[in-house]
Amino acid sequence: MSSLAADTARFLDYLKIERHYSPGTLRNYTHALGALTRFADGLSLAAWNELRGEQVQTLIANEHRRGLEPPSLRAMLSAFRSFFRFLAREGKIQNNPAAGVRSPKVRRKLPEVLDVDEAAMLVEITADDPLALRDRAMLELLYSSGLRVSELCGTRWRDLDTEEGLLRVTGKGNKTRIVPVGRMALEALAALRTSQPAGADAPILQGRADQALTPGAVRAAIKRRARSQGIWRRVYPHLMRHSCASHLLESSGNLRAVQELLGHADIGTTQIYTHLDFQHLAKVYDAAHPRAKRK
Repeated sequence: MSSLAADTARFLDYLKIERHYSPGTLRNYTHALGALTRFADGLSLAAWNELRGEQVQTLIANEHRRGLEPPSLRAMLSAFRSFFRFLAREGKIQNNPAAGVRSPKVRRKLPEVLDVDEAAMLVEITADDPLALRDRAMLELLYSSGLRVSELCGTRWRDLDTEEGLLRVTGKGNKTRIVPVGRMALEALAALRTSQPAGADAPILQGRADQALTPGAVRAAIKRRARSQGIWRRVYPHLMRHSCASHLLESSGNLRAVQELLGHADIGTTQIYTHLDFQHLAKVYDAAHPRAKRK
């Protein structure tokens, strides 16, 4: 293994062991740093301190011409910068060669959401068998608390406080937060536990052999339930999270509360839901205002 590759391998181990990055994030970092290492090898560099900013810019431009989209390029640059900060802490480089490199601007897409009626139609499945009870609890919890699918799959009964209506979840970067659980979700969870008694350490949502449900199984279950409930658009776990955030913001107008619910480190990430709210307002205005009605 070359010294360049050895440095990236050590960094990836650091992210996995000390920072507890998710498998998906680790795959993305591995892909990005693999491209960087191959590029550096092509330049016949002996160490990372020989890499210059304009060379990193060339790599990004090459990847863009190859068809990589701006969001992927931004993620790639973020991986580079994190890696070089790691090397700087180890004393291997003096300056971060990716610090001043620009990526193409990302046109931010508004997230898709279900409307309130669609969300209600989806979650209100008839819970008349063990699988339906589980799926009802799964859907109610996703929509009630705005969980990421990884957070949902990691929940255990010990994390749920039924008296207070609160749930402790572990999110990105192994950070924990407390989220509220609505009345309907609590009722669905109570019905699930009555039908499938389990200990405090057991996963709330169980798949085969009483193991925690996987993200893939959650996606498949949501897709199946959406079809059975007559919803023919694409439905997936993060759509439930977007819908929860959008409906809560629309009703309360409290952006900071929505930020805390979702576990966003930066309120700028949460502000995208205000655009959805304004979009809804514009539609209502165009339809209702006497001086704005479309002919």
